[in-house]
Amino acid sequence: MPWPWRLLLAVALGALAGWASQAHLFWQQDEHVYDRLVGGWDYPPDDRLALVAIDERSLQQLGQWPWPRGTHARLLDRLREAGVRRVALDLMFPEPDRKDGSQDAQLAAAIKRSGNVVLPVLAAAASDEAVPEELLPVPVLAAVADGLAHTDIEVDGDGVARGLYLKAGVGSAYWPALGLALSGGSGPIPGLVDPAPETVSPYQWRRDNYVRLRYAGPPGTFPQVSYIDVLEGRLPPGLLRDRLVIVGMTASGIAPRLLTPTSREYWMSGTEYQANVASMLLGGHVILPLRPPVQLAAVFVLVALCALGMTQRRLSPWLVAVLSLVLPLLLSAVLLRGFNLWFAPAAAIGGALLTLLGWGLWQLRYWRRQANRDPLTGLANRMRFEEALQLEYEAARRSGRPLSLALIDLDNFKHYNDTFGHHIGDLVLQQTAEMIGELARRPRDLAARFGGDEFALILPDTGSEGAVQLVEALVARVRQAGVAVGKGRQARISVTVGLASIVPDVDGLPAQLFRDADASLYQAKAAGRDGYRVAD
Repeated sequence: MPWPWRLLLAVALGALAGWASQAHLFWQQDEHVYDRLVGGWDYPPDDRLALVAIDERSLQQLGQWPWPRGTHARLLDRLREAGVRRVALDLMFPEPDRKDGSQDAQLAAAIKRSGNVVLPVLAAAASDEAVPEELLPVPVLAAVADGLAHTDIEVDGDGVARGLYLKAGVGSAYWPALGLALSGGSGPIPGLVDPAPETVSPYQWRRDNYVRLRYAGPPGTFPQVSYIDVLEGRLPPGLLRDRLVIVGMTASGIAPRLLTPTSREYWMSGTEYQANVASMLLGGHVILPLRPPVQLAAVFVLVALCALGMTQRRLSPWLVAVLSLVLPLLLSAVLLRGFNLWFAPAAAIGGALLTLLGWGLWQLRYWRRQANRDPLTGLANRMRFEEALQLEYEAARRSGRPLSLALIDLDNFKHYNDTFGHHIGDLVLQQTAEMIGELARRPRDLAARFGGDEFALILPDTGSEGAVQLVEALVARVRQAGVAVGKGRQARISVTVGLASIVPDVDGLPAQLFRDADASLYQAKAAGRDGYRVAD
């Protein structure tokens, strides 16, 4: 294949694969690879983190949920006495307590005494319209909180939580994620930043700084104490000192449950999910997806290199095939494990498979063509000649149109080999074949090398008069051509042709047409060669 066509093909396939990557056509395959790479890639969780779990035992002893807000106030006092550094109270208080107004005041006072409590913000759709709204804690609680943070957890289309946006909010992304607020990290916030839209709606929930989670382990990895044990002071002294604590639901039936790459058999609570976010940020284990232009460029280069490799002859195509399928996976694993970067490989693998499929189909077509062609002259071989003769004979029988067959013999061919060498003999064959091939102008005409120095020409829908004109032109042209055998030396060549034409009848066979043409060929040879004869 010419170099410009190879380059154009490589660019087209690379661009197609890049588009598929940006359109996320293979997102399920990408996520399957991601889960395999991340599922068992845990790390020791940050030992400052702990969970205060509203579990089944706490519900049994404290009664039906929701509990009075004064109960949470007493819990915060217990945590303050235990020396907790920061508390994320992962519980929603969007409305005032309508049964006892003093409950809100008690909880607000406890939050103010602690001075280190983060409260959640939740995005929810309004009841009458699709415009989202922020569910904030009641003003008396929000005013004394150390900070507010969103709890919007990103769940992929297959129901698995693999990442989240570290900032979100209505109109613009201004609330930090709960895990980010708990970690108390300073400095720039990591994550893939979305480009600013041309028009920003003040009624749209905006998210930014997307990251993928590297989980500390499967559910149950973080140390966990029961809410009732903290409330009643049954913990060993110093257990929670200087800890970062998340208070949230873990009881089955009321706690939000998430599937993660670490396990598809056990659910993870939203509280432990936020603990994973905080631990990841504190330990510097954030996984960043490649920026879209970099992802596109990587896929484009991998697929384009595969296409260029498959269309050249220096490398084994099987080696190129193996490398094209393995390299995207290897690159994805190296970037993830070595640099905490996520490269989605499925589009590159899909592009490589498409290239291999195209190459395989082209090879099958090439091998089929080669199986029917004479390697020296490029004309059809004997097997192809016999197939075509049978097909054209049947077609002529059905249509009632004539069919002509010319058998062509190169005169004194042995003389060229014996006198000038086999390379001159091959040159004579190639030159003669080229002139014969030029007579097969129509799509169904067939020129073939029948034997060593014998050729054939099948001419469908051609009667005797038309075939004679072609044969006469061939004999005259070969006679004038000659072949160079040395410096300034030309050897004369000539052909002898036997021609037969027929309109097949019901009982006729292709073999009869061949015998008639062969008999005419022998008559022409007997008459002195360098001419032709036509069968009666």
